[in-house]
Amino acid sequence: MQHRFVGTGDPVEVNLVKEGGAWTYEGQRLEQYGERLKVTLADGSVHLAHAAKTGDVWWVHLNGHTFRWERMEAGASTKAKDGGLTAPMPGKVLEVFVEVGQTVIAGEALMVLEAMKMEHRIVATSDGLVTAVHFKANDQVSQGAPLLSIEEIN
Repeated sequence: MQHRFVGTGDPVEVNLVKEGGAWTYEGQRLEQYGERLKVTLADGSVHLAHAAKTGDVWWVHLNGHTFRWERMEAGASTKAKDGGLTAPMPGKVLEVFVEVGQTVIAGEALMVLEAMKMEHRIVATSDGLVTAVHFKANDQVSQGAPLLSIEEIN
């Protein structure tokens, strides 16, 4: 079964094959193991992982690392301008550093979210003018919710 995912880089085409109760991909095997996932890598090493799914987004915690994989539907966009100022996952706003009318520069921290017991900084993707702040500290946000709006300055 062909799937397309995007994580931290370019989209990846994955051809998963179901074998009994497990899925395989290029010599790697994934199967349910109680409340966890048993991951057998191509080199034969076995690891246990935790996974959570929200919509089409999978959060996988494996060997001390957390990975985010989003299943992309045909025709979906992965352009940076389509994201960045949206909630990457459900969570709580901890701090808001900007206000409407404020000028920001690319890379500047705009907001901090708490999700999955981690803090996530939302930063400006380009220089611009803050035109809207949709949430305040202690607000709950759902995945994909627009957090701020910035008008790009050229």
